[in-house]
Amino acid sequence: MDNQNNNKSITEASPSVQTHLGILQNVIQRMAANSSQCKAWCITIVSAILVIVADKSKPDYAWIAMLPAILFFALDTYYLTLEKGFRHSYNVFVKKIHGGELSADDLYSVEPSGDTFKHRRKALKSFSIWGFYIGLVALIFVARYVVLG
Repeated sequence: MDNQNNNKSITEASPSVQTHLGILQNVIQRMAANSSQCKAWCITIVSAILVIVADKSKPDYAWIAMLPAILFFALDTYYLTLEKGFRHSYNVFVKKIHGGELSADDLYSVEPSGDTFKHRRKALKSFSIWGFYIGLVALIFVARYVVLG
């Protein structure tokens, strides 16, 4: 009986529900910011490597710039995968609110949900991943064969 009273008091206007939604939104924003920072750091490091390679007149060393591109590609995909998992958690939580199925156990459980492999596939298919990193790899090729000779 007491558990039924607890469930009835959990509504979308409840401070605990609003706090939980805020926590999930902050985590999603953090993952998106991390993804953006990956791209910024990747461009910075790849550019620095290419500048040093050009300064030393060692065009074959331009391939070193592929290492940070690959590492940041993996890290960026990881952050986007997590973001998709947390978005799934958020959507499931909101559906439970609207369906009247929310329980106290659903509150403050902050972890990504859903099929991780599906989220990873979607992340890999995302233009924000392949568009950016394929473009960056193409730029490294251009720097190696056109600019550095």
